[in-house]
Amino acid sequence: MDFKRWVLAVLVFCCHLLSGAHSSVSHLSGGISKVRGVNLGGWLVVEGWIKPSLFDGIPNGDMLDGTQVQFKSVSLQKYISAENGGGGNVSVDRDVASSWETFKLWRVTETEFQFRCIGGQFLTPNGGDSISATAASPSVTETFTIDRNPDRVHIKLLNGNYLQATSDNLLSADYVGQPGWDNDAATFEMIIVENNLHGDYQLANGYGPEKAKEVLMRHRSSFITIEDFSFLSRHGINTVRIPVGWWIAQDPNPPAPFVGGSLEALDNAFSWAQVNNLRCIIDLHAAPGSQNGMEHSASRDGSADWPSSPKYISQSLDVIDFLSSRYADHPALLGIELLNEPSAPGVPLDVLVSYYMKGYQIVRSYSSTAYVILCQRIGNADPMELYQAKIGASNIVLDLHYYNLFDSFFDNMSVEANIQYVFKNRETQLQALNSLNGILIYIGEWVNEWNATNGSQTDYVNFGRAQLDVYDTASFGWTYWTLKNARMHWDFEWNIRNGYLQIGNASNLSFPWCNLI
Repeated sequence: MDFKRWVLAVLVFCCHLLSGAHSSVSHLSGGISKVRGVNLGGWLVVEGWIKPSLFDGIPNGDMLDGTQVQFKSVSLQKYISAENGGGGNVSVDRDVASSWETFKLWRVTETEFQFRCIGGQFLTPNGGDSISATAASPSVTETFTIDRNPDRVHIKLLNGNYLQATSDNLLSADYVGQPGWDNDAATFEMIIVENNLHGDYQLANGYGPEKAKEVLMRHRSSFITIEDFSFLSRHGINTVRIPVGWWIAQDPNPPAPFVGGSLEALDNAFSWAQVNNLRCIIDLHAAPGSQNGMEHSASRDGSADWPSSPKYISQSLDVIDFLSSRYADHPALLGIELLNEPSAPGVPLDVLVSYYMKGYQIVRSYSSTAYVILCQRIGNADPMELYQAKIGASNIVLDLHYYNLFDSFFDNMSVEANIQYVFKNRETQLQALNSLNGILIYIGEWVNEWNATNGSQTDYVNFGRAQLDVYDTASFGWTYWTLKNARMHWDFEWNIRNGYLQIGNASNLSFPWCNLI
């Protein structure tokens, strides 16, 4: 270790020792001083990057819902294009592919698909032989069969005719017979542009109902167990934040393609928590229609339709009512998070505030003490926007997610700079928010990972210790993302067992001189 890193390590260690020396803490209504918790991510809401093997058995697994594809005619060497991104004609006349030439797959079976344009419309046969991008929603008519060999495809209508690129650069549906795989007018090269959505929708719709039920039943019964709760209790953790999907309220028979069984697992989690003296935060991680377009919100194709649909918002409130009524009197319940990571500007502030106010009242109708947790919008949004909204009168918590990732600002930031950022920026914000009355502050997600290259174990230990020292000052506490993960540094258990995270005593005060590091 060079001298600069040695000095940094000593200063961080001193901060850790001094902060741990203070033991005077106000207690939360759940009987704990502050939340020191772990997220059970990837368990009841699927995220493929957390456990990629869940998707290994899906036929045509690179063609899941939301996969973005482009099609290039092998005869014309031109791309299929939805003019203006949808709403009108479809041509085969573009030399270079961009957004108009990109389609999102809606998977019907492993070989049958619907094609959604960038503007939201679907490819559909017209009354004659032409294809347009004018269907507002898909049905049997908008369903096409794809034959692959392996990167070349034939696209067939249900009537048996194939799509072809005509000599006048149109896409028609009048190729009869079996096309070949060479320079045939009905043969297209399929380019997979993006295949990064691997959530509950992709898994369930990819496998189909029976196989998906088998896969998820095995996953839910083995990924998190009572032994994990015991491990957490032994290592200084007092709370678990449990992400759930909106379909849990309709368990055991949720609407297709979702699979039942998550409610039984959540019941088990509450029982295991009670046995191990842990508390539970239920987090509505996936709302109907998706609040951010990401896989962890169970978006079908990357769209975020939750804020624009009164039906979806009302359905979400019904889920909060269901969860509140079921768990309000359970001794392990600490709080209910009304919505995880609504996006900004996709979710307008007034829509979110209205939802949070109604959700608060629902929780209060069942419990006067359960904490109601409001997640800050992700993206370009100021936490103060929710302070000023006056959501409710008591036990309100604001959830901030702190990652030195997901932003070009952190690209190639050094080890020292990452640690300085935690002390100078994160702690400054926490001090300002903690000083305000009414709402408690909660770091609902953070991780001992960064974009720094060539970090040693000592570097990771120092980065983790810096985060623990600072996040311990949050008035409500923190929860690590996640308990288990295929990526080592995201895996709380791996960090603990291998000495990369050292929990120790809680830090309850911040020290301004640490900001000078």
